[in-house]
Amino acid sequence: MAEATRSAPPASPEPADPPKTPEGTASVFTVEQRGIDAVPDAERQGGPSRLFGLWAGTNTTVFTVVYGALVVSFGLSFWYAVALIVVGNILGFAVTGLTSLQGPRTGTSTHSVSRAAFGPRGGKLPALLSWVMLVGFEAGGMVLIVLAGLALLDQAGVTTGTPVKLLVIAVAAGLQMLLPLSGYHLIMKVQKYFAWIFAAMFAIMAFLVVPKADFGTHGDAPSLVTVSLVLAMVTASGGLSWADMGSDYSRYLPADSAPRKVFACAALGGMVPNILLQVLGAAVATATTNAADPVSGLPEILPGWFTTPYLLLAIVSLLAVNTTDMYSSGLNLLAVGIPIKRWMVVFVDLTLCTAITLWAVFSADFYTLLSNFLSLIVLWLGPWAAVYLTDWALRRGRYHVPSLFPKESGSEGIYWHKGGIRPAGLIAVLLGFAAAVLWVDSTVFTGPLSDAAGGLDLSVFAGALVAGVTYWLLARRTVRAEAELTATL
Repeated sequence: MAEATRSAPPASPEPADPPKTPEGTASVFTVEQRGIDAVPDAERQGGPSRLFGLWAGTNTTVFTVVYGALVVSFGLSFWYAVALIVVGNILGFAVTGLTSLQGPRTGTSTHSVSRAAFGPRGGKLPALLSWVMLVGFEAGGMVLIVLAGLALLDQAGVTTGTPVKLLVIAVAAGLQMLLPLSGYHLIMKVQKYFAWIFAAMFAIMAFLVVPKADFGTHGDAPSLVTVSLVLAMVTASGGLSWADMGSDYSRYLPADSAPRKVFACAALGGMVPNILLQVLGAAVATATTNAADPVSGLPEILPGWFTTPYLLLAIVSLLAVNTTDMYSSGLNLLAVGIPIKRWMVVFVDLTLCTAITLWAVFSADFYTLLSNFLSLIVLWLGPWAAVYLTDWALRRGRYHVPSLFPKESGSEGIYWHKGGIRPAGLIAVLLGFAAAVLWVDSTVFTGPLSDAAGGLDLSVFAGALVAGVTYWLLARRTVRAEAELTATL
């Protein structure tokens, strides 16, 4: 997700251009063949508003409601929870909006553009970390899909023994494959309609549960430690967790798309449903202590007739989230440099997710282990985003696209540096990650600085600050020089 010149590397000889509709746009009913190679101007289409539908459809999910319930579990009253939910989502989705700006200019994916800050070879590390993280999120989502499916069968009186569990896992895997396999165009189309359907269902849910909520208890003002923990969770679980996908979905927009509209549509598309549904989750949590369990806990507050529609909503909305994750994880694995087509990566991810789901469904401890793993691996995101956006700001959005693809362009390019690595980028991320670890306070690990400060969690913000400042100090002169050189190429 970085801005660039309109020049593009030669198309890879393997991927064929997708079939065209009579209007000249790619058909939504075909398997997308394009990988991370820059999208030619002739294939750019639509306006920034389509990003609003994409991110709204992806974030209107039961996961979002659960995070709102978790905010109240920190001992907050409803209104204090609402205030921190709003602030955390503004901070997180501002980053998603900023990392969506580069797609229209470059025509390529986020971690392809990230090579400018880390070098074509150095950029493989954050791309790999992103892929691992997304596979973990996909697996976590698939586990909940299967559990919701089993809960539906229980309601229907079906005995959910081992054969039935295996069948539900197989069906979930088959359904999960469809949209990511088709690719960008169908995902963008379907997510827009999902957003409206999900919004209607959650509106009904709000109508049913809000009368049972307790809005009157104000309570004492939260401590600084509590504020830090909640802001870290809301920011990292919301906009920041989507930040490394921004340009994956904006790269098909025309190169002259207005940056302000791209930013606003991407940021608001995720921010609005997150705030609304997390506030709903906070309201639910004032009426039941089990709201943080989306399958067997939260439905307790719902009338019996709505439980089945709710579980169906949970399944479909989680499939939508996994679709967005799985498409981007495929692009990230390509950015690592593995010679495989994007659609093949869908099968790689799906195989791993199915294996993890099998393990988790038959071993509750493993799902806890997976959740703990995800709570720690996201610590690299803040430092990476800070380096990525600092690099973008220093070069004022001017990128030489062929240099992002040295193999295809036939030369090493201006981002090659020391053997394909820009040390400043990797050093900055590693120092930022170290700062995040020192300040983290989680159920798995508490950093020494957080422990000394009584549990204060500054991991997200300390990691980003240290990485951004370090990169600015180490790379500002060379990046600005590259930007000037880009203007002459």
